[in-house]
Amino acid sequence: MIKTLNKFDLKNKRILIRVDFNVPLNHGRVTDDFRIRSALPTIDHCLNQGAGVVLMSHLGRPKGKVDKNLSLIPVGESLADLLEMPIKFSDDCVSEDARDTSLGISNGEVHLLENLRFYEEETANDLHFSMLLSKHGDVFINDAFGTAHRAHASNVGIVSHFKQKGMGLLMEKEYRFLKGSFDHPNRPVTLILGGAKIDTKLSLINRFLNKADTILIGGGMAFTFLKAKGKEVGNSLVDDGMIESARQIIQSSKESNVKVVLPLDFACAKNIDGKSEGVFSNRNIPSDMMGLDIGPKTISIFKQYIDQSNTILWNGPMGVFENEDFATGSKELAAKLAEVTEKGAITIVGGGDTAAAIRTFRFQNDVSHVSTGGGASLELLSGEFLPAFKALELT
Repeated sequence: MIKTLNKFDLKNKRILIRVDFNVPLNHGRVTDDFRIRSALPTIDHCLNQGAGVVLMSHLGRPKGKVDKNLSLIPVGESLADLLEMPIKFSDDCVSEDARDTSLGISNGEVHLLENLRFYEEETANDLHFSMLLSKHGDVFINDAFGTAHRAHASNVGIVSHFKQKGMGLLMEKEYRFLKGSFDHPNRPVTLILGGAKIDTKLSLINRFLNKADTILIGGGMAFTFLKAKGKEVGNSLVDDGMIESARQIIQSSKESNVKVVLPLDFACAKNIDGKSEGVFSNRNIPSDMMGLDIGPKTISIFKQYIDQSNTILWNGPMGVFENEDFATGSKELAAKLAEVTEKGAITIVGGGDTAAAIRTFRFQNDVSHVSTGGGASLELLSGEFLPAFKALELT
């Protein structure tokens, strides 16, 4: 059992929160504040309960060295705008000055620490570094789902230094949707898979062969499955090393009575940056063309399966959605998910590129849940062990 945020008496306490502010920057400005906004409910709850808040996060991969391009200063500015209040910032996460600032914050104030990964001790889960971080708060709350699959100092090592520890509202929500929704799902269950790589989703596919009724496969990974079935796919992306795994999945799906649905047609071009040169069936993609989005027949069939489902998980875009010519498949499925959500279906969108796609099409508020974690969501959905959750369990 993990203690949840609403179980704590937070008044007059300093709450040290591990957040995930690993957001994209462009010339010192935050270009996508999704993860910052996702942390606001936990921060606001603590402030409203009469606590002072200290926030810590990583940004990028500075590999233990100070990199001004990966400073959390722009994140702090974005956060202050969202909170509509000034916040304190320390340019070192474990310096004496930073600890003094944390000790001196008043109830209702927010203190943001500089990038944890400016210290290599963070990713090494160093015991001394964990102890230094713990000095910033009386209560530890982990709300950084995006790092839950990593055992680092700020989310695992630090826990032993607190008697009062638990998970924030975002971590609780992620756990409820990504695990709880599939413990006893409301059937029929449909898994929509896309993106380019099969290997990163193998565990997920194998688990859902025992949980899903239907698996819809689009994106680049579809061509490896089509190749496994003996089809010619032109110059489309194929992972030759995964063809045998694709064959095994197709065979296992038959044995498990799970319907695997592959695309019938694709929008194609000669290269990934080009304009669409037409729609071709999965039987006659020209040798110099590559499929870069699912076609209209496939979109129609996929929508029919979604319409018939009560629980839907989508992980991986249907095409190169960053190019408008190849965004139709992902956009149409996002709209359909929004439609069935309104009718009562549980719709869950995995993190990473899938979350970016649904935000691009502005349907992020119209589905049941959009995960903030890429690798973490995949591992939790696959039924794997996540160190950050394990560390918080009360014995």
